Amino acid sequence: MIFEGQTGFYSGKVRNVHTINDNVLVMVASDRISAFDVILPRPIPYKGQVLNQIAALFLDATRDIVPNWVLDVPLPHVTIGRKCETLPVEMVIRGNLTGHAWRTYKSGLRMLCGVALPEGMKENDFFDSPIITPSTKAHEGHDEDISREEIIARGLVSEADYAEVERITQALFARGKALSAERGLILVDTKYEFGKIGDTIYLIDEIHTPDSSRYIYADGYSERQANGEAQKQLSKEFVREWLIDHDFMGKEGQQVPEMTDEFVQLVSDRYIELFEKITGQGFVKQSVSEDEILKRVNESLKKFDF
Repeated sequence: MIFEGQTGFYSGKVRNVHTINDNVLVMVASDRISAFDVILPRPIPYKGQVLNQIAALFLDATRDIVPNWVLDVPLPHVTIGRKCETLPVEMVIRGNLTGHAWRTYKSGLRMLCGVALPEGMKENDFFDSPIITPSTKAHEGHDEDISREEIIARGLVSEADYAEVERITQALFARGKALSAERGLILVDTKYEFGKIGDTIYLIDEIHTPDSSRYIYADGYSERQANGEAQKQLSKEFVREWLIDHDFMGKEGQQVPEMTDEFVQLVSDRYIELFEKITGQGFVKQSVSEDEILKRVNESLKKFDF
């Protein structure tokens, strides 16, 4: 699929990215799913539509905090936006001890990305205040944990820019938690990516989707936590846990377990459940032909002066 004015193409883990006139991106969200930086063998129906629509909602709801890359969302699974010079780090922010942070903590370590973790915490406990645990943004292979000090020392991001994206990250997370709380959810952790055009910092990629975030239900959280019970969650974490239970963490020599029809449907249902829970809207399944994608995107591109 080639759009008018296309000058480049890249197929990522879960999205296809078309460059237009070297300064605009057409991002097509696929139904591919990845975990532990590995693309799993079967797509998840409607996953791309879910991710793109949730991201569009939250990007629009945070424009007052930071400008973002989006110009138009012409189709449920397609976003058109500005091409930015990407900052080579992902800003991971955590309100609770879960996921990678919990696995690190459970192993006995008490330091993550230069941040000291308090003693005596249980899985899913709240931190006293959200912590930022950045990672490198790898083009291939695994992203790696990195500290604020190392980012600046290595010149990956200037000290001034890093301080600004730290401030923006905290503000975005606070907004995301507030919006989620209105829907009965706790935004546990998430990650943000940033880029620049000239001296201006832009929020890029997606935000607050089940691929980049973890949510748990607020109702019953305290009781489950007090009783040592598992929290009811809405995120991709259950996919990671399923893979771990089947002895797969993306390490060399490990085989991706078979994804049954039932499991694929379960994952799709979870994505749709999160869309409906976070937006308060019913999910409308839409399938769009390649011809219609080409038509709608090309019509949208004509609205912008490149």
